[in-house]
Amino acid sequence: MAGFGSGLSLIVAIGAQNAFVLRQGIRREHIVGVVLLCALSDAVLIFAGVAGVGALVATAPWVLTVARWAGAAFLVIYAVLALKRAVRPSALTAVGSGNASRAGAIGTAAALTWLNPHVYLDTMVLLGTIANAQGDPGRWMFGAGAVLGSFVWFPLLGFGARLLAGFFARPTSWRVLDCLVAAVMLLVAGGLVTGA
Repeated sequence: MAGFGSGLSLIVAIGAQNAFVLRQGIRREHIVGVVLLCALSDAVLIFAGVAGVGALVATAPWVLTVARWAGAAFLVIYAVLALKRAVRPSALTAVGSGNASRAGAIGTAAALTWLNPHVYLDTMVLLGTIANAQGDPGRWMFGAGAVLGSFVWFPLLGFGARLLAGFFARPTSWRVLDCLVAAVMLLVAGGLVTGA
């Protein structure tokens, strides 16, 4: 339960990854693949942290520096794309229009996950440190609880987004969402660049 609660407390906040999963869920595009990619990525990173990789990453700050700048660049590009979608009403449909490929959606989810240094800090370093404080075999149970949190959260977010489909049937709602997504991406990118 401690791992489950700790994991949820770190992933529930709407950031770049969650905003993308929400958008895919509302559009009903490639939800299964995106949800699985996010949950499995969390599982890999959490168990790597439990295994002690978080301590290694903490001693090699250059890895996080590279990830920080690459992540910031990607987030700025994604923010610009979100703003373009907000300006072009023809692209604003609640149900998938078939324009986004499965590979493109999963690739975007992978980039939003693996290029985000906060993901490494949250999963490998923070959860890994808390887990390792539990000792053996408690650390693995803690890690399993945190992974379970991801496997509960991402399907809820991706498939639960359908409940908002009526609201997002209006182009104005999509414009607002895309503007909010762009703002979140730019804020996170700014935080990465400034170290905030």
